[in-house]
Amino acid sequence: MTPWELKMKELVNCNCAYGCPCQFNALPTHGDCYAIAGFEVSEGHFGDTDMAGVKAVAILSWPGAIHEGKGSVEAIVDEAASDVQKEAMLKIMTGQDTTPMATVFSVYASTMTTVHDPVFAPIDLEINVESRKGHINVPGLIECIGEPIRNPVSGEVQQARIDLPSGFEYSIAEMGSASGKAKGAIKHELKDSYAQFAHLHLTNDGPVRKAA
Repeated sequence: MTPWELKMKELVNCNCAYGCPCQFNALPTHGDCYAIAGFEVSEGHFGDTDMAGVKAVAILSWPGAIHEGKGSVEAIVDEAASDVQKEAMLKIMTGQDTTPMATVFSVYASTMTTVHDPVFAPIDLEINVESRKGHINVPGLIECIGEPIRNPVSGEVQQARIDLPSGFEYSIAEMGSASGKAKGAIKHELKDSYAQFAHLHLTNDGPVRKAA
């Protein structure tokens, strides 16, 4: 197993209502689950390969709850990454070189029935976790904009967090709202639905824990 460690920012937009029942081991809001997830490595390595600056996106879909399986995934890695970085990112995203079920990538990979061929394309990705703002753009494939949740009467920005001390993805996630379109092998459209903004710190053996 190749040792790796990554610090990343993520923006995830799924079709659940704000808060997403799946975060609490409940069934998804509408019975099914589909999402767009963007990641940017701020620092890290895969073996001797520096992974800083690598960007990737996953388009995901399940006909029911995630744990029921039968999922589909399409991975996109920024074409600006080197060939070695691309291979490393795909291994991590597909749960390889990882202690089984230790990371979000490994858990999700175990639920997939259909894995589409990876795509290498330019990724325009910006994520500000603290302000709960960001976007994911892949020409011809993905458009997604994330923003803070606002009070429907006053328009005032609202802040909410999910704290998962033993989660397999993050310790703290900032809640937001997002709208997105996926136009690749997996097609779906999201409108003003659940978004999470988080800092991830992962290794082969799972999240690196720190005080909230």
